Amino acid sequence: MTRKISLHAVALAAALCASSAMAQSSVTIYGIIDTGVVYTTNANANGNSVFKMPSLTGSFPSRIGFKGTEDLGGGLQAMFVLESGFAPDTGAMGQGGRLFGRQSYVGLKNSWGQLMLGRQVNMTYLSQLKTDVMGPNLFAIGSIDAYLPNARSDNAIGYLGNFSGFTVGATYSFGRDASAAGGPAATNCPGEVAGNSKACRQVTALLGYDGKGWGVTSSYDILYGNTGASNGLSSSDNTDQRVTLNGYFMLGDVKIGGGVVDRRTRAAANTNTDSDLYYLGVSYPLSVALVLDAQVSRLDVKNSPNDVTLSVARLTYNLSKRTAVYGSLGYIKNGGTSSVALDAGGTVGAGKNQLGVMTGIRHTF
Repeated sequence: MTRKISLHAVALAAALCASSAMAQSSVTIYGIIDTGVVYTTNANANGNSVFKMPSLTGSFPSRIGFKGTEDLGGGLQAMFVLESGFAPDTGAMGQGGRLFGRQSYVGLKNSWGQLMLGRQVNMTYLSQLKTDVMGPNLFAIGSIDAYLPNARSDNAIGYLGNFSGFTVGATYSFGRDASAAGGPAATNCPGEVAGNSKACRQVTALLGYDGKGWGVTSSYDILYGNTGASNGLSSSDNTDQRVTLNGYFMLGDVKIGGGVVDRRTRAAANTNTDSDLYYLGVSYPLSVALVLDAQVSRLDVKNSPNDVTLSVARLTYNLSKRTAVYGSLGYIKNGGTSSVALDAGGTVGAGKNQLGVMTGIRHTF
């Protein structure tokens, strides 16, 4: 009898331990499905217009993700994120066809911050989250510099910490981009080359401060090339550097945000470029459900007539906490022979201006 009682006690203790362990862990499935239709003028050299369903984004890029934490005791937690982007118009995978192209990392976090290993958004991406009111909208600064909404690093070690209003962070990548499938998130620079400590390396850093109703953030980003890499970075001596300064402040419920991205490219065949991308925007809630966002941005290319000016407005109506409908109106002016399309992933005739209208629906889960 005593033996049976002991066995029951052991079984009960094991069950309680298992229950406790499960209670200390959590996994969440989340995502966004966002798509619509867009009309743009001057979509080619002949000045023809096009009416289509976009692939890259609507108001936000579509994705499905899995994230989880496990309590390790003493305030320490294990964490992971697996996030896959996709094109809702065709169902194709995004980020160069990667299974978890948006994020794929594991790490630890505590009061000192979080340490992450794997593919992750870097500090350039994080530096503009609070200041760019349009975000990754189809008409936005990502149309001018496609890297900004796709600022992620493969093979990266990352750190992010928050201390009394200050945010500090950094990433170091051994090989910044392993995909050769094309597009803004696939530039064929896998790195990790024996005997070449700079090949496809990338370093990003961030320092920010958030006070009551305002904030400012600065970031630094330099990436190195190697043989076969795109965008003219065909040697590890070639670099693409961005330095950002971003800020926002609140006037009641109205947010005003802006910043500048200074970019310097040292590419092959002396194709060096210097440019500054300025942006200023406002987010104005007209009611609890209706929000108006507007932004003006300008690309100033040094010693070149190929400057670009983009103006965009977006009206979003929230049908619920998870579902919204929206419409955007945008206009882009291309100077010289510039051919920056208004819509991310779109086309425009060289030197031609472009007008666009978009409407869509977004659901989060």
